[in-house]
Amino acid sequence: MTIVKHELRQSRLPFWIWTGAIGFMLAVCIFLFPEMKNQMDELNEAFASMGSFTAAFGMDRLNFGTLLGYYAIECGNVLGLGGAFFAALCAAGSLSKEERDRTAEFLLTHPISRRRVVSEKLLAVLAQVTALNVVIYLLALASIAIVGEEIPWKVVNLLHLAYYLCQLALAGICFGISAFARKGSVGIGLGVAILAYMLNLLSNITDSVKFLKYVTPFGWCDGAEIVEKGCLDGGKLAVGAALCAAGILLAYWHYTKKDIHCA
Repeated sequence: MTIVKHELRQSRLPFWIWTGAIGFMLAVCIFLFPEMKNQMDELNEAFASMGSFTAAFGMDRLNFGTLLGYYAIECGNVLGLGGAFFAALCAAGSLSKEERDRTAEFLLTHPISRRRVVSEKLLAVLAQVTALNVVIYLLALASIAIVGEEIPWKVVNLLHLAYYLCQLALAGICFGISAFARKGSVGIGLGVAILAYMLNLLSNITDSVKFLKYVTPFGWCDGAEIVEKGCLDGGKLAVGAALCAAGILLAYWHYTKKDIHCA
């Protein structure tokens, strides 16, 4: 587990920066709710007249004046985008940074197989994504309790679970891409996360491209759908799991046979 420990040690500053930023924004959103809920009737009317923009974020199906609706939209977007960016960036640079930083020669001359390198780096990514979600989840619960609102346990748990699984799917896809990248992969990670998010917005706006919800991991994170159905979509989760597994298997396949530039 030496590589896992090294990866976690190297990434602790970015981890706490991302966790702090997402947690702070999430807490601010929750703390604003008591001040805003008295004005939510006017906001609901305003959002109802915004057409496609309202549909894109599911605001046409939720009551913004309740904690459920507010949390699913505002807090969901903060956690969704922030967590997706972190997971994608973390995974996209995992395997490629050895060539980028010219440390591959030092790593691969040790008595350790490439398969183990991939496994331990994957475990490090999983540990960071999981730790971020646990901290954010606890902070969200504490913030709701502080403002004196009743915690809607089922919906909050489902939303956080949905976004955690979304991040794992994006991490798996980007981890596979990382095995092919030789230098910078930050842009690739951000691009994958943004593309996935935009595909979900498009599927909310236009019925003709509803199938995109099965292509993007954000498809099962629709706050309005989770609130309405009280569960996650098993079909979408299965497709996401397949994409995640494909990315990881691709990483093992390519990294164990690629010609790694050590200098």
